[in-house]
Amino acid sequence: MHGSRITGLGHHQPARVLTNEDLAGLVDTSDEWITSRVGIRTRRIAGPDEPVDDLAARAAAKALAAAGAAPADVDLVLVATSTAIDRSPNTAARVAARLGMGSPATMDLNVVCAGFTHALATADHAVRAGAARRALVIGADKMSEVTDWTDRTTCVLVGDGAGAAVVEPCAAGEEPGIGPVLWGSVPEMGHAVRIEGTPPRFAQEGQSVYRWATTRLPAIARGVCERAGVEPAALAAVVLHQANLRIIEPLAERIGAVDAVVARDVTESGNTSAASIPLALAKLAERGEIGSGDPVLLFGFGGNLSYAGQVVRCP
Repeated sequence: MHGSRITGLGHHQPARVLTNEDLAGLVDTSDEWITSRVGIRTRRIAGPDEPVDDLAARAAAKALAAAGAAPADVDLVLVATSTAIDRSPNTAARVAARLGMGSPATMDLNVVCAGFTHALATADHAVRAGAARRALVIGADKMSEVTDWTDRTTCVLVGDGAGAAVVEPCAAGEEPGIGPVLWGSVPEMGHAVRIEGTPPRFAQEGQSVYRWATTRLPAIARGVCERAGVEPAALAAVVLHQANLRIIEPLAERIGAVDAVVARDVTESGNTSAASIPLALAKLAERGEIGSGDPVLLFGFGGNLSYAGQVVRCP
C-alpha cells in the first residue's frame, strides 16, 4: 500500500465581521476582557442564507481548484462538522450535490473540534487501502447557530467558516505526505465541552478544558511527531485547534517546535471548531509562510474530550 498526500487546500469564511466592540454592545464585556483571556479580536459570522454545507462547498471548490482536480474526480467526501442541523441528507451529500459530483461515498464525522484531523486520518486510511482514489476532506462549522448570544463566556469565542483538503495517493516510492495518526479521547470528561439540548447550545467548562489542554496534550502531540519520525524541532509549522490563544501558545512551546510558525488564526477567526485547523493551514500556505513539502503538525482537540493529530507535508 502506498501512502497518501494532500494535493490542494482551500478555505472560506463569511463576509460579516463581528468585532469585540460589537460584542460589547450585546453582553457585558469589552475588547480588553476578551483579548486578555482568549486572544480573539474578530470573528466571521454567517447569515441565515449561509448554511454549513454552503460554507463547506465553497472551501471544497477552492481546494479542488488548487489540486487541479474536477468534482467528478472525487470518490469520497468526508465532512467534519458538529453544527449540521438536519440529520439527512448529511452535509457531505449536500456538498457533493452542490459541486455536481458523480457518485462519491459521502460521510459526516462529528468529533467536534478534533473532527478535521479525524477525517483526514480516515481519508488517508481509505486511500492507503485502495477504497478511495481521491478524497475531499472538509472541516466546516457554523458555531453562531448553536451559540447563546446572551452568555458572555461562550459568545465571545465562536466564529463560522470552513477549510478543505484534497487527498490523493502518493506515487510508488514517494514518501507519504500524511503521517500516522495518534488519536483518542477522555470519555468520562465528555461533559466538559457540549452542544446539546433543543435548540442545541454550545457550553463548556473552560477551566477543565484549559488544564487538560495545557498539561496532558503536549506529551500526546510530541507522540504524534514520534510516530511520524519527525523531531519537533524540525517542524516548519504547528497548526493546533484554534480554541484560545492562551492554550495555543503554551501548548506549542511545550511541544518543542522551536523554529516552527505557530498558527494564530484564532485572533481573527475565533473558534470555528472543526473548520479551525484546515482554515488556519490553508491561510498559512496561501500567504507563503510554509512551503511545498514542509512538515506541519496538525493537532485537533476539544469536544468529547477527543484529540487526533498527524504530521503532514504542505502541498
